[in-house]
Amino acid sequence: LESFVFILKIKSKCSIFMEMIMQAQHKLYWQIINIFGMLIFLSGCAQQQEAPHAAMPAAEGPAVSKAICVLHPTEGHNVGGTVTFTAVEGGIQVVAHIEGLTPGKHGFHIHEYGDCSAPDGTSAGGHFNPTSDPHSAPTAAKRHAGDLGNVTADENGVAHLEWTDPHMTFSGANSIIGRGVIVHAGEDDLSSQPTGNAGGRVACGVIGIAKP
Repeated sequence: LESFVFILKIKSKCSIFMEMIMQAQHKLYWQIINIFGMLIFLSGCAQQQEAPHAAMPAAEGPAVSKAICVLHPTEGHNVGGTVTFTAVEGGIQVVAHIEGLTPGKHGFHIHEYGDCSAPDGTSAGGHFNPTSDPHSAPTAAKRHAGDLGNVTADENGVAHLEWTDPHMTFSGANSIIGRGVIVHAGEDDLSSQPTGNAGGRVACGVIGIAKP
């Protein structure tokens, strides 16, 4: 009888122990489920936060309608002035007012770089020519985008030019924004390659966006 009672006690304890194991397994199961659920939730939140950035288009500023260049003399010269560029029907209207020149014609071009740091203006590079066309007159069908021909100074050394150019733009490959403007010591013959044999550089400026 004592053996039977002992066996019953052992079975009872085993049953309690097994029940504890099952409860522990059940609790562990739900903990694992909760962890996976939390991971899925956090993953969804991260995707929602990243999605607006991925879908957001690049911001575009307002279209440029006007630009300006202030000309400063190169070393040994006293030439200065302003050039404005305004978007109009048919192209860009160029209006230049330049002082301090010797009387006569002077080559007047847009150059590749908006860099006037060199004393002689050579840091502005060559003529702005994105289409790799030959140098020519501003009226030519094939020419540098920067070919503006000549300005003519009067006996007081003052030159004024107004010209609507169909080649240059404020955007795209032919954009003149950030380019340089050069006034030369001599006349552009409109044919010699690559610069029209216009001589040294007496003034240099950089084209920037102007207040409309």
